[in-house]
Amino acid sequence: MNDFGLAVMLVLAYLIGATPTSYIAGKLGKGIDLREHGSNNLGATNVYRVLGWKYAIPVGVIDMVKGAAPVVILGPWSNGPAWFTVALGLAAVLGHMFSPYVRFRGGKGVATAAGVFLALAPLAIGISVALWAVILWLSGYVSVASITVAVLFPLWVRVTAPEQPYTFWAGVVLALLIVYTHRHNIARLRGGTENRFRTRKGLAA
Repeated sequence: MNDFGLAVMLVLAYLIGATPTSYIAGKLGKGIDLREHGSNNLGATNVYRVLGWKYAIPVGVIDMVKGAAPVVILGPWSNGPAWFTVALGLAAVLGHMFSPYVRFRGGKGVATAAGVFLALAPLAIGISVALWAVILWLSGYVSVASITVAVLFPLWVRVTAPEQPYTFWAGVVLALLIVYTHRHNIARLRGGTENRFRTRKGLAA
């Protein structure tokens, strides 16, 4: 595929990742904009807080598929250079974080990044999911679990898939992006005002 075709693939991956799953769930479930309720974030955790598991589970799964699909489908189809499949995954995560469909106010990228790396480095994702669950159980904070797992993820890629340097560096980039999207959570953690996952919040009054 020529350079124009590869550029089109990147845009397509971005637009797939940008599909605002949580926003759609809020509109279908309660007729609300989730950016105005709960933690004001378009992520599966806020879907759980506001709408419950019935909506949060499919939203989380679809968000993962948004990351995996460009890697699994568009990657082989594009027949691009070795780094291109990883670039497609990064484009999908950027789309999720900065979605043009919702004025570039998307989610934090954790589930979509997990989908990308489930396709690229499944063993590293397995380690990360187990670690995420343990940290969430111990701390009660999704943000603490997500930030910790994101920061450590490149290490698991290096250990389990040393022959994939592009995947390692993609893990580094996405770790930085995920920490950035959690900057407000970090501020709330420091101030002692962060929401615990175990506390279900209803709609704002």
